[in-house]
Amino acid sequence: MAKLKTLGVLTSGGDCAGLNAVIRAVTYHAVQVYGWKVLGIQEGTAGLIERPLRYRELRMDTFDNRLLRESGTFLGTTSGGNPLHFRMPDGSFRDRSPEFADGVRQLGLDALIVIGGDGSMRIVSQLCAHANLGMVGVPKTIDNDVHGTESCVGFATAVTVVTEALDRLQPTAASHRRVMILEVMGRDAGHIALNGGIAGGADIILIPELPYTVAGVARRLKELLSTRRTHA
Repeated sequence: MAKLKTLGVLTSGGDCAGLNAVIRAVTYHAVQVYGWKVLGIQEGTAGLIERPLRYRELRMDTFDNRLLRESGTFLGTTSGGNPLHFRMPDGSFRDRSPEFADGVRQLGLDALIVIGGDGSMRIVSQLCAHANLGMVGVPKTIDNDVHGTESCVGFATAVTVVTEALDRLQPTAASHRRVMILEVMGRDAGHIALNGGIAGGADIILIPELPYTVAGVARRLKELLSTRRTHA
């Protein structure tokens, strides 16, 4: 800790709510408590791999009221391509970890904070190992599927959005005697569907972790409608 002087921070993968707040927290603590220099790496790992390098120094006055309330990430991010097996314009593939390591050396980074999901953590941890660079991962993904993490940055906001959507769909379903279907994100993890569905009062919640059949869904709908319900 005492040897650290320059700290890098980047966001990788998809954007979500809370990213700018995390970057601010990292910067405030590093500058106020330890007196470190903080460099924000732009466009995820691309900022260290491509030339010229893309970065900006982050200071206390970087974060005004507008930026704090801005969604996404002001540093930019990338969610396509694996630098360890990167597809080049001619169709060939190349390991770009040497360029990553060279970028780290050029900026004089002593450690890197990566705000990302499960894929980003897996890839950037390997890049940092090649560069002999210490890394701290901050789990962020609305899917909430980072191993060993109870709640990721962005998940709570996603559940709130789903809950509000259900609040709006139910009156329309009742007015028109309809069965309304709300599809949510989450990929292979059903956390958003489960939490949002419970909070929003969904009658049926389908998640990828549990098998289901169309016949089973139809049977449940008939049970609901048999109780003088006019919608679901």
